Amino acid sequence: MAPRRRSALLDELRVDVPGRPQDVILEELRRAFLSGAAPPGTPIPVGEVAELFGVSRIPVREALKTLIGEGLVTHRQNHGYIVAQLTIAELREMYLVRETLESASLAAAVRNATEEDDRRVEESHLLLERAVREGDSRGYHRESRVFHMALTRPSRMHRLLHMLEYAWNITEPVQPMVHVSDSERAELHREHEAMLTAFLARDTDALLAASEHHNRHLDVAISGLTAESGLLPAEDIQFG
Repeated sequence: MAPRRRSALLDELRVDVPGRPQDVILEELRRAFLSGAAPPGTPIPVGEVAELFGVSRIPVREALKTLIGEGLVTHRQNHGYIVAQLTIAELREMYLVRETLESASLAAAVRNATEEDDRRVEESHLLLERAVREGDSRGYHRESRVFHMALTRPSRMHRLLHMLEYAWNITEPVQPMVHVSDSERAELHREHEAMLTAFLARDTDALLAASEHHNRHLDVAISGLTAESGLLPAEDIQFG
């Protein structure tokens, strides 16, 4: 029998001091999944993770239960735990949820935004620009989320923003924007610039229109992901 391959997750976990409590283990596992360091389908060997953290399997399993509830982990009988894989239909559904929640918050964000909010959005946009210029796909993906959150946070609609963050987390292990072409990334950046301009001008209609156009482009971008990428399961790879 061939030796079992070491899970890529083990090389990504940061353990400063063994014997850390469950909440620390939970946060570190969540960080690894959201960063894309452990892509969808990555096995999560409970025993080896527990050994790495210097704990029993119990706090690791408890942390994984929480992450199952967050949609980041899947458990299958006789197959153990893996980083959750979304079908293309599920991925599209979560993008629709994200788009709906974001649109609901943008009008309020424009009304409530302060000069400090403007500064945050502009700084985030500059980091996006740098990522595009340097061809840094992972940096672009990471800063894109920061930019969108900077646009919505001034809404002060805390429950809605919490739901938006939850929905965004579910799609994060796929890292869709890492896999788009350079030309698509440049176009997405131009759309971000249009959103920034409208936000700074406090033009709600223009911001919502730019956001809707951007979201339609995202739909097209994620439709290019296939099961062959290894990010999605083999079934249900076509849009309806």
